[in-house]
This record gives sequence, C-alpha cells and structure tokens, in this order.
Amino acid sequence: MNKATELLKSVFGFDEFRPLQKEVVSNILNGQDSLVIMPTGGGKSLCYQLPALIFKGVTVVVSPLISLMMDQVDQLSALGIPAVVLNSAISYQEYQNNIQRIQNGDVKLLYLAPETLLLPKTFNLLTSCQVDCLIIDEAHCISEWGHDFRPEYRQLIDARKKFPGSVCVALTATATPRVREDIKNCLNFGKSNEFISSFNRTNLFLQIEDKLDPISQTLRFIKKFPNQSGLIYCLSRKQVDALSYELAEKGYSVKPYHAGLSDEERKFNQAQFVRDDIQIVVATIAFGMGINKPNIRFVVHFDLPKNIESYYQQIGRAGRNGLPAQCLLLYGYSDTHKIKYFINNMNKQEQRIAKAHLKSLIKFVESTECRRIPLLNYFGETLVEEHCSMCDNCVSEKEHPIDLTIPAQKFMSCVIRSGERFGVNHIIDILRGSSRKNVLLHNHDKLSTYDIGQEHSRQQWIYIAHQLLNKGLLDQDFQFNSIKLTPEAWLVMKGQKSFLGRLEVKNIKDVHGEKLEYDEGLFTLLRAQRKELADRGNVPPYVIFPDKTLIEMATFYPQSQSALREIHGVGFAKFTKFGNLFLKSISQFCQAKDILEKPKYTTQFLNKRTKTKKKRKFEIIGEKFVSGKTVKDLLAEYYIKKPTLLEHLFKYTVAGNHLNCSELLNCSQLNKKEHQKVYGLFDRFGTELLRPVFETLNEKVDYEELKLLRIIYLNRE
Repeated sequence: MNKATELLKSVFGFDEFRPLQKEVVSNILNGQDSLVIMPTGGGKSLCYQLPALIFKGVTVVVSPLISLMMDQVDQLSALGIPAVVLNSAISYQEYQNNIQRIQNGDVKLLYLAPETLLLPKTFNLLTSCQVDCLIIDEAHCISEWGHDFRPEYRQLIDARKKFPGSVCVALTATATPRVREDIKNCLNFGKSNEFISSFNRTNLFLQIEDKLDPISQTLRFIKKFPNQSGLIYCLSRKQVDALSYELAEKGYSVKPYHAGLSDEERKFNQAQFVRDDIQIVVATIAFGMGINKPNIRFVVHFDLPKNIESYYQQIGRAGRNGLPAQCLLLYGYSDTHKIKYFINNMNKQEQRIAKAHLKSLIKFVESTECRRIPLLNYFGETLVEEHCSMCDNCVSEKEHPIDLTIPAQKFMSCVIRSGERFGVNHIIDILRGSSRKNVLLHNHDKLSTYDIGQEHSRQQWIYIAHQLLNKGLLDQDFQFNSIKLTPEAWLVMKGQKSFLGRLEVKNIKDVHGEKLEYDEGLFTLLRAQRKELADRGNVPPYVIFPDKTLIEMATFYPQSQSALREIHGVGFAKFTKFGNLFLKSISQFCQAKDILEKPKYTTQFLNKRTKTKKKRKFEIIGEKFVSGKTVKDLLAEYYIKKPTLLEHLFKYTVAGNHLNCSELLNCSQLNKKEHQKVYGLFDRFGTELLRPVFETLNEKVDYEELKLLRIIYLNRE
C-alpha cells in the first residue's frame, strides 16, 4: 500500500484516502473480487484507477454510457494516465490507434460498453494482453430488481470466464440488499469481499413540497442559485419542453434534454452544460448516469420520480465536489396517478417490482420524520442521529395537524353537487362565490355549496384539496383532471372519521449548507482562468481543476510551488501543465491586495468533524459547552450552524442537564425588557412549540433568537 499512498498524492493530488477507499484498493491489489457500494461522489473511480497504475497489465472498465467513458478518459489523460476508449463516438482512425496502443502495452485503463466487450473481436484483442482487472461500473444494471436493469449486463459472466485470472470488481451507488445479492450471484462472487459505504450524502439538503403551483415553486427555488449549475427533472418530454421555454422566457440560461431530441442536439446541450456555457438543464430520466459535473448546486424534481433508486441517483448529480447543494422534490397526487398508469401497462413481473418501488417512494415522500431515515432504511442502512439538520422535516417548526373535517366536508360536498365532473379550481370557485363564466354557465351559483367557503383563501383551499387527494379521499382523472370521491371519503362525509391536516404549507427556513470561508474575488478570477484553459483544450472546466481545488487556492493563497502542491487535487501532471499559470494569477492578486500566503493544515480543512460512537451528539456538545467551550469554538469544531448548535443545547437541557447561559445571553440581540416579554410568552404557551410565540410577537423576533432565549429560560435559577 505504500506505493498506492505515494501515487495518491503524486498523481491525483490527494492527501489521504476517503472512507473505504484504502480498504478497497488493498483488497483489489491482493487479487480479491470486490463488490463496492459507494454513493455518487464517494470516490468509486479511484478505487480501481489507483490499482490500475500498479498492475503490470491492463484494467478493463465496463460502463453503460458513452458520455461517462469519454469523461473518465478526459480526466485520466489530464492526470497523465494512459487511458483509452473503444466505442462508436470516436473516429475509425482513433479506434485503430487505440487498438494499437493496447497491443503495444501502452494502456493502463480501457473503457468500453458491455456489448463491445462481448464481441468476439474484443475477446481476441484482450486475450493477447494481460488483463489484470475487470471493472463493472453501474453494476446495479445487472439486477432485474435494480432501477436500470439492462439484459446485456447479465452476459458479463461470460467475460469472467474468459479472464479467470483477473480480479473482478463491481461498483454502484444505488443497490438495495436484494440487488447486492443478485449482483454477487450473477457474477459468481463466492467469497468476495463486500464494501458498503454510507448512503448518507450529508452535504445535500433534502426538501419535499406539496405541488401547488409548480412553476412558481421552481422559480422561487432556483432564484437562490444565481449563475450556478442545476438540474430539473420532469416525467414527460412535453413538460421538459414547456418548462425549458418558461425558464428561458424568465431570462435563465437553460436547455432541454430528452429522447425526443436528435442525438446531435442532446450531445450539444449536454456539452454546454458540462462546460458551464449554460446554467440549467431540464431533462427526463434520459439525463442520468453518464453525467459527471462536480459543481451542480441544485436538483429539482418537478415531477415525482419512478422509484427511490432513481431519486437517489438523480440528486446524487449534485454536490459531487463535497460542497453544499440543495434538492427539491414537488409531490402531487396526480404524479402518483401517472406512475400507476404506466405500471398498469407493464407485464405482471414488471408490475410487481414497480408497485413495490412506488410503495417505498410514497412512504419516503410522505414521512414526517427526518428524510434520511426512510431513505437510508431503503438501502439497508440505519441513521445514527435522529436529527440531520439538512432536510425540511428537521429544520421546519414542528406543527401539529388541526381538525379540518368541516372544510373537508364542504369541499367534498361541492364535488358531489357539481356532478364529480370538474377540477379543483372550479370547485374552489364555487366555494368562494366566484362569478366566473364557467360557474354561471353550469348554474353552479345556484348550488347550496356556493359561497360557503369564504373563511379560507384560495391558496388554503388548494392546499386542503391537495391533502384530500394525497390521503386518498379524492381521486383525479388522469386525462380530464376531474375529481371524485373515493369510498374512504364517505367516512369523513358521514362524520364517522375526522380529517386532520394543515391550512398552510410548512415554513422551511432557508438553508444553504455550511458556509465556506474563502476569497470570492480570487475564486471568481481563478474560475474565469480555468474556463479559458478548458475552452482552449476542449474539455470541461473540472478536468483542469475542480471547484474544491479553486476554493482551497482562494483560502490559503499559495504563492510558491511547494505550497501549491499541497492544495487538494494538484498532482504532478496538473502542476506541470497549469501550476505556474495559476501561481502567477494568485501572486498578482495577493500583491495588489497585500495578502500573505497561509499555511494549509489539511487535517483541519473541509469535511473534518469530531466523531464519537459512544454518546449522542447533543450530549457531547452540551458537555463541551459546560466544560468551557464557547459558541464560536463549537461551531468551528463541529462545522455546524448556530441554529443547529442551539437545537443540541436545547436537547441537552431537556434531558435534565443545567447550562450556564451567561455567554448565550451575550449572543442575544434583544434587551432585558424584550427578554421578559418572551419569557412571559413561554410561561403562557410553553417551550415545545415556538410558532405561537413567533406569531404573538408579530413575527418580529426570528426563530434563531427564540431558540436562544428558550434555552436561557429553561436554565434560569
């Protein structure tokens, strides 16, 4: 492993292995077959690329998508690693040149599709070489229980038989326990070692909203990411085109991507996105596994995905550089109806699998607990902490549902009296006494339910209707959008069952993830220089350097060759090609602003957290605060935000522990008189829910301040 550790720094520019990488690399170098399950962005590729440099022969990598292969070869070539691809995307001359290089022993990694590998001419080519390792990427394609089953992947057992002396490694980011077993059985992994990394992508903020006004909701969300890359997934081509047009009209740099476009247009749109020439791609699921763009900052699911694996893989496009990213899913009953419609057109075996997938997905989107609990459970993993601070359920104020039986009865009664032939908006028009043409045309102003719903706003009625649909009391026609009552609805109509819900969409505090401290001016300068070099070399910008590398440069201001070599991602080849250019830019920037170089302590930089398995996190943080650690100390040590710290200290207090709150009192923005007013409201409403206090104060005191004062209130002598 000494050789591997040396190459890790000299070639790839990394100071240390990421979780499980070292174990996997060691296992492969020892000639052991391996099944590797790592999340998107977890570093799967390095697990075989590093051993490939040490093996004497060639490492064959089977990949399902041409774009994925080409991207890998571009990145390896930038690192000075001899890698080639054999597929239809390259010219005849390049194809022949690559074959010649393979025969001469000048290639370390060969990328090809399963169909290409299984060709007799490919087997003949490889039998003349020393194949040390066979890599099967996106290995979930082997299993019929996987979300992207491909029959040709089943035939890869034939490749194993052709190269019995080769180490075989199967890798995927999305595999349930059932899929993992299927992969091992298909590849004849008898005593293979299984390496399963956590599926928890801690840098992704997960948010699910009821789909009320999807275009407005999408626009409001993406507005938070000016000039940053993002993906929006839709279920249909028609929706992709419509939404792309809408966003373009609003001034966004956007392109569509779906199977209805020509190959040339899809390739062009994808290339523009990968090279930062456009900001957003609106796509169907056709835009998936083959995309490697590390700086995607947001993913929106405009429609419900087909299953959890698809959702997980698609949100996995975001934050691959380890930096914070946000994911929004808009959930509406009609989406579920559409998916069921597609399922009904499948054969019985496919239906059985698809229905199981849909059931798990609905359980996930309708969960009121931490989003990561059902998500990770699906992949056979248990979340250690019950509060992730990076999902809507964990950061939103907990609200108890209220009794909405009477409004529900009014709405459903109106549906019945109008003949169950109209949509939600028409029903609301009747309830609110509208004089719209369609209401008068059908004489619905004469109905007994006309004008009986003035107590609720139009938006509130929409939200009530949405809850009735989601809870199965109303059914919606897929073609005409008309709604009708289900048998379950009559229990509510007859007063035999209450209907509990909410009148407002839950309030989610804006979360952008951990704020990284770096010089934004220098980062912008280096980003522009990177783009210029990338365009000149006809490669994506991240092939030059990823964002994480530029952020480190803008944090530590390296102005010498030795300092630059310490920066993450600056290996020998990239240092040789680009090092002096970036050093010059950094030095000129620093000289103009009189900035000195900062030493880099890699063990204290990005993604380093104090961990323990013996106590819960709130207990550890509470004890350290009691021992004298300041708020500032704890925020820095655990890389958390202040609201999260306050949540931990609140839990510590509720658990029966006492805190000295003199420092917390100094953090307050309010005066003593205002404190007493808030304490009086805690006396009145209690401390479990903050919303009554927040609303009584006319929303003039934010939740962070209230959380702070709650802790002080509970610890008063």
